[in-house]
Amino acid sequence: MAYDAVLAQRIAVLLKRKKQLVQKQMFGGLCFLVNGKMCCGIIGNKLVARVGPERYESALTQPYVKSMDFTGRPLKGFLYVLPRGVQDPAALKVWIDRSFQYAESLPSKRKV
Repeated sequence: MAYDAVLAQRIAVLLKRKKQLVQKQMFGGLCFLVNGKMCCGIIGNKLVARVGPERYESALTQPYVKSMDFTGRPLKGFLYVLPRGVQDPAALKVWIDRSFQYAESLPSKRKV
């Protein structure tokens, strides 16, 4: 599955100052990982925002947002933001900041 390369570039610009940023093809799209943890991504032309279970329900009430159900079941804590919801640069920044904050709040993975 292809992903929106323009949206990928816009996200990369917003995250470029963040530490330990990695882009990786996953889920048939593109994911952005911060310190090894998924922050956000793109599937097709939709932003995948990882907001966490605590902010999930309230985020679903936002315009142009729906649950991420690519497996047939909603993934709690992950949302799709439709293209109209991230057209505006300020709106995209809000979603990226939320996703980054959640990813950074996660504990470090233990090395085995």
